[in-house]
Amino acid sequence: MLETSARLLKLLSLLQSPRDWSGPALAERLGVTTRTVRNDVDRLRNLGYPVHATPGVAGGYKLGAGASLPPLLLDDDEAVAVALSLSEQESETAQRALTKLEQVLPSRLRHRVSTVQQYTVGTAAEIDPDVMVAVVTACRARERLRFDYVKFDGERDRREVEPYRLVHARGRWYLVAWDVGKQDWRTFRADRIAPRIPTGPRFTAREMPELETYLAKGLATAAWRFRATVTVHAPADEVVAKVPAALVEAVDERTCRMTAGSDTPEMLAVYLGMLGCDFEVDGPPELVHHLGITADRFRKAINTARHG
Repeated sequence: MLETSARLLKLLSLLQSPRDWSGPALAERLGVTTRTVRNDVDRLRNLGYPVHATPGVAGGYKLGAGASLPPLLLDDDEAVAVALSLSEQESETAQRALTKLEQVLPSRLRHRVSTVQQYTVGTAAEIDPDVMVAVVTACRARERLRFDYVKFDGERDRREVEPYRLVHARGRWYLVAWDVGKQDWRTFRADRIAPRIPTGPRFTAREMPELETYLAKGLATAAWRFRATVTVHAPADEVVAKVPAALVEAVDERTCRMTAGSDTPEMLAVYLGMLGCDFEVDGPPELVHHLGITADRFRKAINTARHG
């Protein structure tokens, strides 16, 4: 719904310009297929927008002249999500659409949009709007956040934290917070958080770690079910270029230590395959086992090729 609603607003903005738009031209501007453009045009017509289409090479789409356009109906969560999506795009079309949307947003929704923009880092992506609002509201109010958290093994845990930022990285949202129980900084996957209301007492802000460095280390280690530590016989900068998701520390000019995490040993094996050089694996046992199975498969494939 987020992508569709945001796209419809951008499409409306394009169609309001004094020109006819061909299907391929609209598809290119919106980053979709011409079939999606036709479907979106039908959606606008169903909402009451008079979108005229002229067939042929010189034809295209445009809004009916002099028409009184009805509003694009969005609920509160959709309106906030669309505004955030548009605010992260630098195109002139997206900014015009955002300006038009902000003019009609109620003050309570403008406040929500402002709060989310201030306490989130990264591009828009799917996230439970109730979780996002609860987290960023606690960040802004500097109030402790209590939540149930699903750990890697499926067990549920009760956590209490001082929340600071909601960050989007590597396809997921993460909460960066000071864990009151652990007395240390932690990252939590937002899709595993179930906030508990009400929030806790106010806290005094701490000096937050540099986010990029902290997340690189955190996501390479604690944020995954499986973690591999590998000695790689290659310079650190070459390994970083091949596996940017890993944490890499130089041992000397020709050797480094790489730490990488994943929810599956198969993905860890993919990272190792990308290295293109010799390495030694310290663990985990699941990865070592998977590498053995994979090696056997490759040996069988080689023998088949040699004797085929």
